[in-house]
Formats: sequence, C-alpha cells, structure tokens
Amino acid sequence: MQPAPVSKYRPFPPVALPNRQWPNRTLDRAPLWCSVDLRDGNQALAQPMSVEEKLEYFELLIQIGFTEIEIGFPSASQIEFDFCRRLITEHRIPDGVAIQVLCQCREDLIVRSLAALAGAKTAIFHLYNSTSPAQRKHVFHATRAEIVAIAVQGTTWVKQHAAPLVAAGTHLRFEYSPESFTSTELDFALEICEAVTDAWQPTVENKIILNLPATVEYATPNIHADQIEWMSTHLTRRDRTLISLHTHNDRGTGVAATELALLAGADRVEGTLFGNGERTGNLDLVTVALNLYTHGIHPGLDFSDINRIRDVYERCTRLEVPPRQPYAGELVFTAFSGSHQDAIKKSWAAQKPGEPWDVIYIPIDPADLGRSYKAIIRINSQSGKGGVAYVLENEFGYSLPKLMHKEMGKIINDYADTKGTELTPQEIHDVFHREYLARTSPVTLQHFKTTERDSVVTCEAEIGIDKKLHTLTATGNGPIDAFVRALAATPLPKFDVLSYAEHSLGQGAEARAVSYIQIKTERGHTLYGAGIDTNIELASIKAIVSALNRTLTRN
Repeated sequence: MQPAPVSKYRPFPPVALPNRQWPNRTLDRAPLWCSVDLRDGNQALAQPMSVEEKLEYFELLIQIGFTEIEIGFPSASQIEFDFCRRLITEHRIPDGVAIQVLCQCREDLIVRSLAALAGAKTAIFHLYNSTSPAQRKHVFHATRAEIVAIAVQGTTWVKQHAAPLVAAGTHLRFEYSPESFTSTELDFALEICEAVTDAWQPTVENKIILNLPATVEYATPNIHADQIEWMSTHLTRRDRTLISLHTHNDRGTGVAATELALLAGADRVEGTLFGNGERTGNLDLVTVALNLYTHGIHPGLDFSDINRIRDVYERCTRLEVPPRQPYAGELVFTAFSGSHQDAIKKSWAAQKPGEPWDVIYIPIDPADLGRSYKAIIRINSQSGKGGVAYVLENEFGYSLPKLMHKEMGKIINDYADTKGTELTPQEIHDVFHREYLARTSPVTLQHFKTTERDSVVTCEAEIGIDKKLHTLTATGNGPIDAFVRALAATPLPKFDVLSYAEHSLGQGAEARAVSYIQIKTERGHTLYGAGIDTNIELASIKAIVSALNRTLTRN
C-alpha cells in the first residue's frame, strides 16, 4: 500500500442534492425483482452451467416466485440461443413470467436476439451501451454525442425489428442500461436516458425500464442513493418509467446501496441468489428480500425452503454459500458464546405465539426458512452453561436443575478445550453420561429395598466400596434420608443433601426417571450426581452414589 498521504486514489465526488428526501423515508413495499443468475451470474462462473443445469435453475427461480428472469445473451453463442428457444418451445415459461435477454447496440445482434424470442408471450429486451468517461475515452474513443447516437440507434433498431414479433402476439417490454451509470456524469446519464426514452416512446401502461447499474461499486451507499434520487426527480417522464437497480459488491456494500436506493425512489432490483457475479459479486437478492421480511414486508418471493435453494444453487454453480452468509449460511443460526446461548434460550422460551418475533441474537425465525431449531446452539470451548443445558434438554430430554448448569458447562468447556474442536450434541451427551450416569467406582450399588410403617421408611442396602461389600440398614423420613443415614456407618465421607430434582424421560409405562441430587461434603464442596431407573426411588439412590463417586474421584 502507498504510505500516507495517499495520492494514488481520490474520494468519489458527492452529488449536489441539498433537498434529498430518501434519508427520511422508510421502506413499506417490496420492489419488482429480476433475477440475473442465468446471465450475469452464469457468465461469472469458471465453468458455466450446462443447458440442463440452467433449466433446473430456471425452475428453481420460478418456484421462488420470480416473474422477471434474465435468461442469457442469445446473440453471444448458440448455447445461449438454444436455451432461450427451449424455454419457449417446450412451454417452460409460466403465464405472468417475463424472460429477459441482454444485447449490445448492434443491429445484427439485435436481430439474432429477437429471433430467439419468437413465440414468447412476454419478454423484456435489455439493451445497453457504456457511458462513463473512462469507457468513452479509452474503449470507444467517442464523444458524448456519439455515445448517445449509439444508444438511440440501438433503440430504434429494437423497435423496428421487434414489430413482427409484437404483431405475432408477444408483449415486448424494453429496458435500457447506461452501463457504468454510477461512474457517469449525472447530467450525461440523464441526457442519454431521455434520448432513449424519446426513441422508444413508452406509455403509462407499458413503461420503459431504465436500469441504472453500479457496474463497479466506487462510492458509499448514500452517494448511490443520491444518484438515484437525482435521476428520479429529473426524468421528464417519470410516470412512464421504472427505475431499476443493478448493484455490484466491490466495496462490500451492495445490499446497503440497494436498500438506500429503494428509499431514493427505485422501483425494481436486479441481482442473483447469494450474490454470485463478477469480481466480488452481484447484489444478493436473498439478503435484500429477507431483510424486508424481517421488517414485516413480504418480499413476494418464497424462501421457506432455503436449504433446498442453497443445494440447487451450489450444485448448478459449483460455488459454495459461505457459512456466515446472511440467512442461508450453515452457521447463521448458531451461537458459540455462552452469554449468547443463554440469552437465546431465555428469550425463545418467552416468545409467545402471535406476538412479534423478539428472540435475542436471531432476527428471523429459522422455521420460516425451513431451518431447524436444533442447529441453534453449538458447543465449543467458548460456550457457556446455557448452551450445554439447551442441547441436553432439546436433544436428549435432560432438564438439568439451574444450579447444575454451571457445573456441567465447565465440564464440557474443559473437554472442548482438550479436544480443540466444536462438540456435537452426541459428544456432549456422552460426556454427561460418563461423568454422571456411568460412575461405578469406587462405590457400587448392589441392592436397595425399602419398607414403610407409620411414615417411617426403613432401607436395606448392599454397597461395594473398593470391591468390599457392606450391608447397611437405617430408618428415615424417606428413602433418600434413610439411605444417607445408612451410609454414615461406612468409611465414606460425610455429606448433606442440598437439593433434589427429578423428571421422566419419555412417556408411557416404560418411561425412565432421572434424578439429580446436589450434596455438600464435610470439606465444603458441593456437586451433583445423577441417576436413571424405571423406578424413581432407585433413580434417586443412584444419583447419591453418582455424587459420592464424583466426590471421591476429586479427592
């Protein structure tokens, strides 16, 4: 990098718009959407999609709900031409869906593109030419007037050669893009758009689409919004015009630029699923659409099975959706931080049906996208007690007492530190089982029986301590009290029972009971034990033995 002061680059000039309105507006409706996955997205692939893959992808876009789909560049290759023809001749385009084709301002290419559209019910002809000062100077060596003439001539050719197509029944709409609009002088962008509109002569019923692309993203999103508002307020036939956006993501702000430009008056958005496109990509349509949804605005697109959409996208494009990609990434509904896990658990439990969604750290209900609640908490060495308890309860049915969360959380964190990776739910369960339920030494329970008379419980027990058998008997006000009193006759450390909790695992006559007992030793240590049995009484006795074995292991 160049050391400061940086003279190699310059700031993007602001737009003179003293009365800008967009900062005070809020979005209240979805724009028109146009997917350019099959053209702009496809041309950015190292290995472009085959015709069969494009057909599958087209079906996916239809299922999502797109009614405008740019399918390719029919004049560029026979494959692109044949794909367009297959869609039409095989009747793959539903009523109400317009296919869109892209073309340069050359007569032969325009004629070829219109031939590809023969028989289409509704189509959009997308014409473009470059307009920026750098393109005019270095590529075309043309003046402003010459660039305007190219666009007007191209528009005239489309109108002329499309006449037979329109006469045959095709509803043809027209879109024009001054390529590199955001790096073109605004007065010139307006001049060329007005000239094209003059040539096309749109009506209120059949509006012209003026697509104003950020072909390369140079400016901050607020400047992009200023450019769009400036154009929107200066066009002389705004009522016959749809302003369309086509942002790229070179600065990483394509989504923000689009959202602010919608506030500035744009009507339509072009982009791709998950932002596939040249360089850093196109606009991510999924993100913009679901951002609207989380504000209570239905986007008119259906992402309720986002996993399937991601699967088709990855298979057809050979790209991967990053794990942190908004809404669709593998990890977007996970939490590794302990405090986050605890907040998610508590706020989710407080969420009531019919109330506005308000789960901490999760701005959208994963179920709305077909995602699983089970994937929300994942455990590593940074995780806390709440996350561990959540996994044990929601995956395996163990409802640990509140005070046990911290104890179990530390055990899991220590294990995760040693392992050095994220833990699966099964690994968490295995650690819990080994630590609490499978403790069989140095104390083993061989036999336990109680009898009750006049509210006094007598227990008879046989336990092994370091493989030496002890036969015990004692009375108490319940099985636990009697067993604790019986243990006083052994060399085991003395302890008090501080708390007891139990619940069933499963349902029906064969359901097991799980007990959690917290003890405090004569040295002042407190810790839990757990036990499982079809007999609730035996489950609690096993929990005491578990706690004792954990105590003796620590000593």
